[in-house]
Amino acid sequence: MASYIANDIRVGWVISHNGRRYSVTSIMKVKPGKGGAFVQTELRDIDSGSKGGERFRSEDKVEKLMVEDIECQFLYSDGADSHFMNLKDYEQFAMPSEALGESIKFLVPEMKVSANFVEGHPVSISLPKTVVATIEETEPALKGQTAAGGGKPAILDNGVRVQVPVFIEIGERIIVNTETLEYVERAK
Repeated sequence: MASYIANDIRVGWVISHNGRRYSVTSIMKVKPGKGGAFVQTELRDIDSGSKGGERFRSEDKVEKLMVEDIECQFLYSDGADSHFMNLKDYEQFAMPSEALGESIKFLVPEMKVSANFVEGHPVSISLPKTVVATIEETEPALKGQTAAGGGKPAILDNGVRVQVPVFIEIGERIIVNTETLEYVERAK
């Protein structure tokens, strides 16, 4: 096990907390106006499958379990399970779709991901840092509106909501950071 501060937690990590093993399915870093910053996490218990949230102060210590990262390819989802192929030995394996959390929305057939194995069992996946998505819904830009306004909400073709600059239109392809769900740039 390696010790990290809570601010370093990433989606896909497997951590030990209160004597149990959890995979991190989502994170949100919060800096309130008063008090210290904290990290709100959604966790899935590896052994029982139960889900829950946990709040860590930014400076809290978190024990990251040593996992074996294996490069895999996403094949398909049948609703209950998501199926992957190990790119080293071409063995296929399945994971419960609910164990993947929000990551499942970004998976497309043939996408390469890193699967995290603990004691020979897949427990979570790590997506590529960025993915290309298409804008499905957003408000039209108003004449004279500038990019300094902080952006506007948009819904991607996978159903994920993000904030985009005002000049982005429906049908455009953009690059999205999969950890923070933030707009990076227009896709080339």
